[in-house]
Amino acid sequence: MTQVAEEIASTPSTTQTVERRLRITVLSGGPSSEREVSLKSGQAVAAALKSLGHEVCLADISPEDLSALGRPMDMVFIALHGAFGEDGQLQQILENRHIRYCGSGPEASALAMDKAMTKRRWMQVGVPTPLFEVVSPDNVEQVLAQWTPPAVVKPLCEGSSVDCVIVHEGQNLATPIRKEIEVYGRCMVERFVKGAELTVGVLGNEALPPIQIRPKREFYNYQAKYLDNDTEYLFNIDLPAPLLKEICDLSVRAHQSLGCRDFSRVDWIVEESTGRPFALEVNTIPGFTDHSLLPKAAQKAGLSFAQLCQRIVELTCQR
Repeated sequence: MTQVAEEIASTPSTTQTVERRLRITVLSGGPSSEREVSLKSGQAVAAALKSLGHEVCLADISPEDLSALGRPMDMVFIALHGAFGEDGQLQQILENRHIRYCGSGPEASALAMDKAMTKRRWMQVGVPTPLFEVVSPDNVEQVLAQWTPPAVVKPLCEGSSVDCVIVHEGQNLATPIRKEIEVYGRCMVERFVKGAELTVGVLGNEALPPIQIRPKREFYNYQAKYLDNDTEYLFNIDLPAPLLKEICDLSVRAHQSLGCRDFSRVDWIVEESTGRPFALEVNTIPGFTDHSLLPKAAQKAGLSFAQLCQRIVELTCQR
């Protein structure tokens, strides 16, 4: 029996109440570009934890309003995506206040939020990732002289594919790079890899079943993630079983190499021409909505949404 299977066997069903009733504050919303998704994630998590018998307070939070942290609680369930909630800032505040919380700590969160730092760490530990370069006002001319499309231009520290642009052969690479530098100060240009998009959730230190994503759009962008109803999520993946196992094993390595804990989700591209997998990024607070991938993978492994939330609570309380 695998670790995930053992955990499932010991996890209460959605119709049962937990033996230990906890006071849990679910934090959602926040100031980032992913605020609307975060609000939905928080609502779903709060409802699931309430169904299990926990005493739950759902609260919005921002750097300017930390009042939600003043109430008595046993732990915080973080459902904030993007800046402040996922980049280590909130985690450090919780550490300073000695409040128990789910997910990765401040250092791992900050590292995982920065795509360039993440990729450098992965290169050190043998997790394959596409070639890339960080672009700033100081080196933009040099980068434009060395890089040609196809390429991907993306912000360093945004999630949900916000402002991610694929620049195809024959298109102008300078325009999106300059635009993103104007908005973010820096950005990343990355080798475009054409192929199947996969994602692997990690729960504890075990990979959940991989999911292939087939959006109707050019790639799995914000609209395909959260708004479209025709994006396909496939567990019956037309790739060799040894390759899928390798991707799962590498996902756990990617998670651990960054110091992540409890849960995360690692996104992949399997190159069409070579069959080689390339890790793109890791999400330390992945979505918890009806479109979200970690809950879908957990359900495939036998964990209901409420059981997934309860398992995260248990992992948090074990520390």
